[in-house]
Amino acid sequence: MQILIYDNLNENEKKEVLKRPAIKAKDEIAKIVSSIIKEVQEKGDEALIEQALKFDKSEISHIKITQEEITRASNRLTKDLQEAILVAYENIKKFHQAQIPKTIALETTKGVKCEVLTRPIERVGLYIPGGLAPLFSTSLMLAIPAKIAGCEKIVLASPAKIHDAVLFCARLCGVDEVYQMGGAGAVAAFAYGTQSVLKVDKIFGPGNAFVTEAKRQVSADINGAAIDMQAGPSEVLVIADDLADEEFVASDLLSQAEHGADSQVILVCLSENFAKKVSEAVQKQLELLPRKELASKSLSHSRIIIAKDLNQALEISNAYAPEHLIIQTQNPRALLEGVKHAGSVFLGEYSPESMGDYASGTNHVLPTYGLTKTHSSLGLADFSKRMSVQELSKEGFLALGKSVEILAAAECLDAHKNAVSLRLKSLK
Repeated sequence: MQILIYDNLNENEKKEVLKRPAIKAKDEIAKIVSSIIKEVQEKGDEALIEQALKFDKSEISHIKITQEEITRASNRLTKDLQEAILVAYENIKKFHQAQIPKTIALETTKGVKCEVLTRPIERVGLYIPGGLAPLFSTSLMLAIPAKIAGCEKIVLASPAKIHDAVLFCARLCGVDEVYQMGGAGAVAAFAYGTQSVLKVDKIFGPGNAFVTEAKRQVSADINGAAIDMQAGPSEVLVIADDLADEEFVASDLLSQAEHGADSQVILVCLSENFAKKVSEAVQKQLELLPRKELASKSLSHSRIIIAKDLNQALEISNAYAPEHLIIQTQNPRALLEGVKHAGSVFLGEYSPESMGDYASGTNHVLPTYGLTKTHSSLGLADFSKRMSVQELSKEGFLALGKSVEILAAAECLDAHKNAVSLRLKSLK
């Protein structure tokens, strides 16, 4: 990994150091995705079956998975894996149940009652990637909050043939329907519906560049569907002091690097000696990884930055705005107040990112590519929407009437003013 001293860089070099890898062939991907979406709109299930063969090398005859298939898949899972999934399920459920919003109701003026009510999104589509790794943990991260929020229809899609653990998680979480479909075609089917696939109101879940582009396109179409967020490749930034365990730090960097060639990992530390120790540990651990080739590509555009102190380390982290932020210092919680932008924060040497990815309870669907400056980690609120309510008594109406007349007249909205004036006259 490239080692750089932050104070030795000029302003342009500092920006370059914190740049993400460019998303390649964006225009080409947009064209391909557009044609895939059109195919699904025109041919429905037939297009999805053709795409399963073309992209996933799977010959399928139907899109919707039957309950019998789900039961058989669940029974094939080892007892150890089932029990591990149940541990994760319980923790994720507890954390998201704690996010259930409380109704807000107050009088802003005597006789003027205002409320905020929360209602679930009716139909949600959950996309579970199945290419490089079967991310069945994402099934839990999406389906559990959808169920707690009270969504009326929860449907899930993953590329054929769907991993048994994905189907087990779907059944465990009470998913209504499961579809074997993947990539941009799955997003299109969720957005517009097919003979077998329910059209949904909002689409959730990560994916490759084609899935991400498809989500962008359908969310821009008034007849499409809303999406959770525009997420790019995965990333982690680790802040470590000289007393951190270099083996732990190296393992955290590699755990993110193995996601894909376009993932990025950054270490911000305080000395060149520690930087070299981590770099050596990374190389040693890399040799033992089955996904060594992928991780190596990720490491080629990753780097180690040496900061003068922990305050500057935080400055670097906030400028980068990472998806995952791991803090391995002697007093990690002391730095938490200074963290402005991060999707999920991991404090201390025994809080690796893997815990949040699977079983601590927090959600692993997170904004990337600097979006943590404006977006939050996925939570219960994403599966619902708020509506305000107001109720005025005669007393409350009279208290506000004159002010609203003046405000409406000042904006030259006479009909707004009349809606108040007529009522004021009737009360005289």
